[in-house]
Amino acid sequence: MTVTKSWEQATDFATSNYLVVGLATCFLKQEGEVHQVKVIEPIPSAALEAILKGIPTSYSLACGTTLGELLSEESFQKPTEFPPEAQFCDDFAERSLAAARTYKSRPEAQSHIPLGTTRNDFNYSTERKRVLNQTRVIRKEDDVKQHEYTHKVL
Repeated sequence: MTVTKSWEQATDFATSNYLVVGLATCFLKQEGEVHQVKVIEPIPSAALEAILKGIPTSYSLACGTTLGELLSEESFQKPTEFPPEAQFCDDFAERSLAAARTYKSRPEAQSHIPLGTTRNDFNYSTERKRVLNQTRVIRKEDDVKQHEYTHKVL
C-alpha cells in the first residue's frame, strides 16, 4: 500500500500526530548464512513502555517524531539520527498509523521520548535474533501422538 493510499484511508490523523520509531537490529537468512540488517520500525506505546522497563530488545535507539516528518506524499523520510544503510520495515505506512493511534489513546506515553529527542539507553541485545525471512516447516514427525480414546466420551 502506498503512502498516499494510507493517508486517504486514515482520515482521523494529522501530520502533527506523535509516534516513536526505533532502529532495530534484525537478521536475514540467505543461502544458509545469516546477515545483519538495520530496520526502521514504528514502536507502539505499550511496546515502548515494556522496553523502558528493561526487557531485552533489538532496538538500539528510538526517536520521538510526527507522522508528517516520516510520511510525505509518495515516500518515507528517514530520521537524521538513523544510519544511511537503515531500511524501512514492511508495511511501514500502515504500522506508523497504527503506532500513532496508540499514542493518541495514551498521550502520557509521549513523555517517555519527547518530540524531537532520541533515546538509546535500552537493554539492547541480539542474543535472541529476529530473523525476518524465516519460515516454519511443519513435518509429519512434529505431530503429537494421541491415544485412540483421547476424543471419545468414556
